[in-house]
Amino acid sequence: MPISNINRVMGRIREIEAMINPNLPDDQAESGARFEDILEEKLDDPYSPQGEFGEISVPESVAERLAMWEPDIQDLSEKYGVDPDLARAVMRLESGGNPNAVSSAGAIGLMQLMPGTAKGLGVDPKDPKRNIEGGIKYLSQLSDKYNGDFEKTLAAYNAGSGRVDSYGGIPPFPETERYVKNVLALYRKYSRGD
Repeated sequence: MPISNINRVMGRIREIEAMINPNLPDDQAESGARFEDILEEKLDDPYSPQGEFGEISVPESVAERLAMWEPDIQDLSEKYGVDPDLARAVMRLESGGNPNAVSSAGAIGLMQLMPGTAKGLGVDPKDPKRNIEGGIKYLSQLSDKYNGDFEKTLAAYNAGSGRVDSYGGIPPFPETERYVKNVLALYRKYSRGD
């Protein structure tokens, strides 16, 4: 295996270690804690909340996790004029209803808000209810900007409105194209009551 591939793999392992145990001091990360030990501990309880997210009991199944946030989805969707089925579909694809989700890019929580986006929306992304509010508020703003066009709204939620504007629609990025397609499929499913 070429050294560049090994460096990429080791870099990814460090990212995963940071996601699994973000509060580990640098000196302990370098000398004491092994990836395998941390992973095994977390696999015993994969939904245990990280300290910085508070004590939130998270159900195992995606359906139970989404149901847990349903009252907030309904209330906030009504407040911001967003179809709750769309908000639910975004949450499902973004985090599976896990308030402790953190992406490798740094997106946080149920609606996977980037810290800068959350700040601009005036919400704390680590507070689950405020995270939902921020995500739904952002969907509302994007929907207004794109005159209710779901494809452009979702593409902007995933890739940023600047990219949607520069391409005049869904940017030709496989990740964004899949994202829009998958959220719309979930939206249709939820709209049918499935």
